[in-house]
Amino acid sequence: MATADDARRSAGGPDAGAGAVATGLPSFAVRLRRMNGEINRLVQGFAGEHGLHPTDVQALAAILDADEPMTPGRLRDRLGLTSGAVTACVDRLERAGHIRRVRESADRRVVHLHYAPEARAAARDHFRPLAEATQAARSRFTEVELAVVVRFLDAMNDELTLRPGCIRPAVPTGRAGVLYDRSRDVSQSLRFFSFEMSGNT
Repeated sequence: MATADDARRSAGGPDAGAGAVATGLPSFAVRLRRMNGEINRLVQGFAGEHGLHPTDVQALAAILDADEPMTPGRLRDRLGLTSGAVTACVDRLERAGHIRRVRESADRRVVHLHYAPEARAAARDHFRPLAEATQAARSRFTEVELAVVVRFLDAMNDELTLRPGCIRPAVPTGRAGVLYDRSRDVSQSLRFFSFEMSGNT
C-alpha cells in the first residue's frame, strides 16, 4: 500500500527524499490554482466596486502593459473579443473614467487607448495587498532564487501562449462576443502588481 511518503516522492521525482519539497506536476497544479483563485478574487472585487466586467479589468491590464499605444483592434486581438464586444468594453471603461481615447497620429482614424492617470490611484489602493504580499514573499528568497522564479513564470507564459490547446474560441461566457483564452487566467490577473510595485501615478 502506498504511503504519504511514497506519494510525496512520486510528486517530487525519483530523487525526492524525506522533507523534500514536492516539485511534480500535481504540486504545481495545486499551487497555481490557489494563487490564481486569490488573485482573481481581488480582480473581481475591483470590477464589482467600479461597475466593470472582469473582461474590462483584463482590458485595463492589457492597456497598462502595452509596449506601444493600444488600439481597439489590438485590444480585440489580445483579449479575444469581437469588434462589437471590444467597442462596448472601451465605452464602459471610458464612461467610468478609467481610460481615454486619443487621436495622436497623423491618421485621425487611428484611436489610441490610454489609462487615465487619475484612475491609477484607485487601482493602486485596491491592489496594494497584492503588492505587499508579493514583496513579503520576495523577501524570503535570495536574488538567485528569485531569478529562477521569474524564469519559471516567463516559461509558463510562453508555453501557454504557444500551445493551441490553451485557446478555445467562442466558448459561451454569458456575454455575447467574448472568446475565452485559458492562457490569460493567471497572467492577466498578475499584471496589476505594477500599480503599486512600480510607484507609477
